[in-house]
Amino acid sequence: PTPVLYGLLLYLAFSSLEEFQLWERILLLATEQQQYPPHHYVRKVPQKVVHMFTGLQLLQLAVLCGLSFSGVSYLKMFFPFVIIGLMPVRKLLLPIVIKEEHLDALDGSH
Repeated sequence: PTPVLYGLLLYLAFSSLEEFQLWERILLLATEQQQYPPHHYVRKVPQKVVHMFTGLQLLQLAVLCGLSFSGVSYLKMFFPFVIIGLMPVRKLLLPIVIKEEHLDALDGSH
């Protein structure tokens, strides 16, 4: 049955959140800086930059979700082009806002 499959996928999604760096940075928004975990990107990048990077990623995720969950069917055709458009945003626009060494630390695995 379809509801069982949706429940299984929802369980898998929630169980894997601990390993998801974006989720860790979302939790850092509500955590005091003295209680930050000893991840390398938290130690190398200022708090303001981490939060700005997280906000920009959440904005990009909101645009993708808004596009894919849109009730207008022909807007969903542009989803692959928006995904492709995120590459120049990361490579050209983000280095203008955030220093390249900070982006390298934030992009790396911990």
